[in-house]
Amino acid sequence: MAQRMYDDLAGWWPLLSPPSEYVEEAADLLPRLPPPSGSQPATLLELGSGGGSLAFHLKRHFRLTLTDRSPGMLAVSQAINAECEHLPGDMRTLRLDRQFDVVLVHDAIMYATEPAAVEETLRTAAIHCREGGTVAVLPDFVRETFVAETDHGGHDAADGRGLRYLEWVSDPDPDDDTYVVDYVLVLRHGDGEVTVTHDRHVEGLFARARWLQWFDEAGLSARSSLDSSGRVIFIGTIRAAGGPESRGTTDEGTAG
Repeated sequence: MAQRMYDDLAGWWPLLSPPSEYVEEAADLLPRLPPPSGSQPATLLELGSGGGSLAFHLKRHFRLTLTDRSPGMLAVSQAINAECEHLPGDMRTLRLDRQFDVVLVHDAIMYATEPAAVEETLRTAAIHCREGGTVAVLPDFVRETFVAETDHGGHDAADGRGLRYLEWVSDPDPDDDTYVVDYVLVLRHGDGEVTVTHDRHVEGLFARARWLQWFDEAGLSARSSLDSSGRVIFIGTIRAAGGPESRGTTDEGTAG
């Protein structure tokens, strides 16, 4: 099912999820990423970078390459991150023939609803990460931390447009590997007309142990920890070529 939020409604993204809502998340993430080792900023590739709201805060610390499969979302990101490289591409299949100090997959990973899609994305991340580099993956939920919940918000623009949303997170079938996020978007257009749209997103939900196994299979020694909001963050490091093949996955903290 196509998500209109990233397609014909992409231009509304700055009123739904602007950079101002990512300040705390960026502040929590940055200390987990490696500092630059020389005079030049470290390089960072983001897979599924969307509207660039998190990247807006990271670009002061890294030289960013931002990739997304949605042309509309790339355009939104380019408007606020013009100094960053933007490239179209699917996080499962992207191949740039170069490597980065850090590869980041933010909540775009939630659209990997099948194990194979997670494995393909982690393989993409590993291929693009230099030896000794870092892969950071930030799912909204793992199985152990899932909570059915609701949220609401929205912002107004100087041109008269406005957006308000209701977000409803639920798991209709706890026995499968997905959950559902339903958005009701109330859009006030510049001419004052108000329209209401429903947008359903089906997202992946996997146990933390499965995540760590997939990291290991991709050649990444990984650990998981909790961020300041209680969300699990996976940090993986590319194992040295010819290094030990023993499993290198650990947990820090307790989720759920």
